[in-house]
Amino acid sequence: MSDVREGESADWEYEPLRLPAGVSRGTAATQLAVQAEFAGWELSRVRLYSDGTRTVWLRRRRTSAALPGLSV
Repeated sequence: MSDVREGESADWEYEPLRLPAGVSRGTAATQLAVQAEFAGWELSRVRLYSDGTRTVWLRRRRTSAALPGLSV
């Protein structure tokens, strides 16, 4: 992600993560904890849809060092 998206600060990068309806809260929390621990992402916001799917926006500070991407 090299370009700054609309509403995005030059200091942060954002990555959406779509979670299917069958993913439990515990499993989702574990996935997010792994992303936080190993890739430097933190939770920005969550949107829950009526069909049970979730879109989670993760963010992390932009750095010059290469960090691993999302692994879903």
